Amino acid sequence: MLTTLRRQTGTGLRLLIVFTVLCGIVYPLVVWGVSRIPGLSGNAEGSVVTQNGTAVGSLLIGVDPVPANPAADPYFHARPSASSDGVLGPADTSTSGGSNKAGDSTALLDTVSQRRTLIAQRERVTPEAVPTDAVTASASGLDPDISPDYAALQTARVARVTGLPVGEVQHLVAQATAGRTLGFLGEPTVDVTELNLAVAAARARG
Repeated sequence: MLTTLRRQTGTGLRLLIVFTVLCGIVYPLVVWGVSRIPGLSGNAEGSVVTQNGTAVGSLLIGVDPVPANPAADPYFHARPSASSDGVLGPADTSTSGGSNKAGDSTALLDTVSQRRTLIAQRERVTPEAVPTDAVTASASGLDPDISPDYAALQTARVARVTGLPVGEVQHLVAQATAGRTLGFLGEPTVDVTELNLAVAAARARG
């Protein structure tokens, strides 16, 4: 019996060592090595956006900008977040999640209605012209993407406040727009972080 016990113990220890090396050393090194492949390293490090060597945001996290003067708002806005204090934002970037309210929730319907009214006033359009993603929060609450329809709705205001030609702002929107995944999955999206940085750069150039 002792011989069998020693043999089983030895086998167990050898397996422990082998899998510790494979799963604790080899596998992490392989994953790390793959993440260093050109074209993947940026994504592996959080898709950080830099300007002049300084990190200014991430393409993966949408932070709704707060204008210094709400009456002269030069920014494109992201989707609202369930983590924000107000109905429109900005989101609390230290947390992530949805509201967990059902589609027939009176509180949710009231919030959506308030958002629609406020956005319509901000963009100087009728409430019916406000797209769905402008008034509904994403599951994460930090979605960096908006629909091309929501970006188009904001284009006239951004052009008016920044002084940029509407055509130039539309071009910047097009550059920040990503098509469907693999050409057929999902819908086209516009990255708000990338777009606002492009608008700021165009505005600085005069």
